[in-house]
Amino acid sequence: MLSGYSMMALLLFRAAWGCVGSDTARFARFVHSPVAAFEHLGRLHRREPDTEIGHNAAGGWMVLVMLLLLAVQVGTGLCANDDIMTEGPLSNNVGKEWSDWLTHVHAVNFLLLKIAVGLHLVAIAVYAVLKRQDLVRPMVTGCKRMPVGVMAPRLTKPVWGLVVFAAAVVAVVVFVNVL
Repeated sequence: MLSGYSMMALLLFRAAWGCVGSDTARFARFVHSPVAAFEHLGRLHRREPDTEIGHNAAGGWMVLVMLLLLAVQVGTGLCANDDIMTEGPLSNNVGKEWSDWLTHVHAVNFLLLKIAVGLHLVAIAVYAVLKRQDLVRPMVTGCKRMPVGVMAPRLTKPVWGLVVFAAAVVAVVVFVNVL
């Protein structure tokens, strides 16, 4: 349950940071049309210079899919039960039948999450092999060499990230204690 509450806080943070954070974190900057995502995937085999700042069109959709899957995992976990000793804090509110069904969804969704993570890792490997682009270093360090003429993204001060994260943690603590 602590993992679920932690994930809830991280999801709240990511949702807020996707609206007020640095350019590379903002949904408006990296969520493009599905057509753009498919066009990007169609060029995957080409070795082109990396001019993307943050997620590309396909990667942006993968971020949304993973966030959605994590949100489903948290939401169903709040209502799930294991028929032994653990019940989500909302399981009594939805009733046993719904709780059992949401427990099943929780289990199936966990498999979908593992598949999404696997696809994400495969994509990183494909970029390394086919395109000779290192996606890991920029993810870890936040720094990336860009070709001349590509404008650097606007970065939000890290202290604001801490403030947004603290607010997300407080919101989860209040939510859990009100239940």
